[in-house]
Amino acid sequence: MPAPSSGTTTGSPRSDVGRWGGNPWQPLMTPSPEPEPEPDRHARQRRSPFWARCCGCCSCQNTIDEDWGPELGGDHGSNSRPPRPSPRDGRPNSPAPRPNSLGSTVNTAIQEGKLMVTGVDLLSSPSGQNRQEHHTDEFEYKELIIRRGQPFHMVLFLSRPYESSDHVTLELFIGNNPEVGKGTHVIIPVGQGGSGGWSAQVTKSSGKNLNLQVHTSPNAIIGKFQFTVRTRSEAGEFQLPCDPCNEIYILFNPWCPEDLVYVDREDWRQEYVLNECGRIYYGTEAQIGERTWNYGQFDHGVLDACLYILDRRGMPYGGRRDPISVCRVVSAMVNSLDDSGVLIGNWSGEYSRGTNPSAWVGSVEILLSYLRTGFSVPYGQCWVFAGVTTTVLRCLGLATRTITNFNSAHDTDTSLTMDIYFDENMKPLEHLNHDSVWNFHVWNDCWMKRPDLPPGFDGWQVVDATPQETSSGIFCCGPCSVESIKNGLVYMKYDAPFIFAEVNSDKIYWQRQGDGSFKIVYVEEKAIGSLVLTKAVGSNMREEVSHIYKHPEGSEAERKAVETAAAHGSKPNVYAIQDSAEDVALKVEAQDVVMGQDLTICVVLTNCGSSPRTVKLHLYLSVTFYTGVSGSVFKESKKEVVLAPGASERTAMPVAYKEYRVHLVDQGAMLLNVSGHVKENTQVLAKQHTFRLRTPDLTLTLLQAAVVGQDCEVQIVFQNPLPITLTNVVFRLEGSGLQSPKTLNAGDIEGSKRVTLRQTFVPVRPGSRQLIASLDSPQLSQVHGVIQVDVAPAAGGRGSSDTRGNGSSEETIPIAS
Repeated sequence: MPAPSSGTTTGSPRSDVGRWGGNPWQPLMTPSPEPEPEPDRHARQRRSPFWARCCGCCSCQNTIDEDWGPELGGDHGSNSRPPRPSPRDGRPNSPAPRPNSLGSTVNTAIQEGKLMVTGVDLLSSPSGQNRQEHHTDEFEYKELIIRRGQPFHMVLFLSRPYESSDHVTLELFIGNNPEVGKGTHVIIPVGQGGSGGWSAQVTKSSGKNLNLQVHTSPNAIIGKFQFTVRTRSEAGEFQLPCDPCNEIYILFNPWCPEDLVYVDREDWRQEYVLNECGRIYYGTEAQIGERTWNYGQFDHGVLDACLYILDRRGMPYGGRRDPISVCRVVSAMVNSLDDSGVLIGNWSGEYSRGTNPSAWVGSVEILLSYLRTGFSVPYGQCWVFAGVTTTVLRCLGLATRTITNFNSAHDTDTSLTMDIYFDENMKPLEHLNHDSVWNFHVWNDCWMKRPDLPPGFDGWQVVDATPQETSSGIFCCGPCSVESIKNGLVYMKYDAPFIFAEVNSDKIYWQRQGDGSFKIVYVEEKAIGSLVLTKAVGSNMREEVSHIYKHPEGSEAERKAVETAAAHGSKPNVYAIQDSAEDVALKVEAQDVVMGQDLTICVVLTNCGSSPRTVKLHLYLSVTFYTGVSGSVFKESKKEVVLAPGASERTAMPVAYKEYRVHLVDQGAMLLNVSGHVKENTQVLAKQHTFRLRTPDLTLTLLQAAVVGQDCEVQIVFQNPLPITLTNVVFRLEGSGLQSPKTLNAGDIEGSKRVTLRQTFVPVRPGSRQLIASLDSPQLSQVHGVIQVDVAPAAGGRGSSDTRGNGSSEETIPIAS
């Protein structure tokens, strides 16, 4: 069964803006100005809170948490714009932003003897000590961005020299109703022992300048805080007004041992937190494809988009200190179901009202569109959901990686088995086959401690934002300990039964009998979760991580895990009724060909016994979506094969391009159902083999050296592999530190033609970068290319440029044949 697409395949926005869509959010600077929406004034009935249903440990305290704010004032119809973050923070006393990035000046007459703060320097420059030590120097922001549990520095400019009798207190606020008890109002007396891990000390006092070192709590709430300073002296008290220039972003800290997200390997932190580019794998186990994905977590506006996701969900500020809760909300909000989240899922093959999921090359364009408009972005499939989730969690400070599971099961009835039904002649009964096996499925692992679980379940946790099945009534999944999946402990939180079935269930073949009943005729134990991959640390190679998800196939520990998990499913006795095995082996071989070419599929039968065997063989070929949903059979073959003892025979099925062309769907995948019956005994042969037609790559060539702030040109070459014209061709170009997301309309490309185009970009950050391109048309998709660009610093030592990308977001270009 495909992932749910009902209500998500149209370009119009969902009417539900989220269960807590009206929860007041904090100020988020948007990348480009948009008209402010008119508020919706229709009343809406209050519904049960997300936390009460999804997280039992939080339900009691958070259902009365005042940080939730008022209910939404109404459901937004399809013609109304959902609420969008305002560049102002909305607090009643917030002044307008001031241009001075180094601090604010208090335009007040200095009263004699009173200690007044005339300015603040948060030392927020990307090249400065704070941002460098906190590993936030790559963020394309001028504001101070720090990681919790780690000290940072600031300078206060005073009206007179600081004296030992003076009292200085720093304060941070987040949310519309800051409270000390909830951690949304932080009070830090300078020179005194702070509470909850917060403290501040004077490091230097020179004239009217006061240098401070501030220690943040490793359990601090993540988000954007307002900052102020209060002083008290014999002459009176003073408070510095809050200024948007002095706002502070606080993130999770995988470098801090006291943080729940701590990672003790520096190479992992570099890869899973700081790397802006990655590889996502797709295809089939035998034909693995890979594509480069621009996570872009440090691009301007992305951090605000990530915080907007939490605000849009109405997540209590007090819950934002907990990475478990944050991951659960992110998995719900990256898809649009329930809450008008980031991406609309679409597995229909019809994408005319949005973007083909295969055309995206990164997360930046998706997140910034959601931030600017408040509307869910069309369209996404599993790798897009996972790519965006990686961006969001890395941006917030969690070590996260993108995982691909080949032959991934979708269990719809909690049986923890994949049940496939056939008629008396072993032809699939599609109307009964509700379970499905995806050719591949992509999700995320994130690293954290799990104090809510027994010891031994820290480390990698599965988070899956693709909307497949509900969790406590919400389309979200995880976080779930990978260790619990490996051992079949499906009673562990969250969503362990569904995830276990994805990687380690068995495929059960049922045949209809003459009296209408069904009998198990074959159990395929190694068909599910056959290969689990991620990008390797420090390189673009593949790394297999199957061993952390499951014990070796066929081992006693693996069988025990499967049977333990199945005992908690809806069919606990399925293993007690299977028949025993056989002496004829079956194998399928498919050519690795490019789309547009003819191909041949071969079925190899081998008699492993000492007696002759006669096999009645049936082959059924159909196209299939990568989600395991197949179309109607367009070619079939029946043959009787006689096998001598120890002999092998090959049965070939040739397939011409003209035969499969009109049936092709996304990913160019096909499904061969093979079934057979051995006349001499009761053995039944059954196998489902999926293969794909490859698509060509784009070839990118850099035409000159890349330097920060200077024009650089790239050449893109494409060869149309099909004998037909590609219409409405669209190229996409994107690369963090190189090029903001750009769409290029190229018109039509004739059959078998080779085309070349050139594009100019201006690098904004030095270092090793990757420029990624894609091509999409109604006739051909899944075409990508990437090139590594080593960017030199600008002349004069400038490390980065103020230019954030270049070029319009969409333009029409001429194509050279």
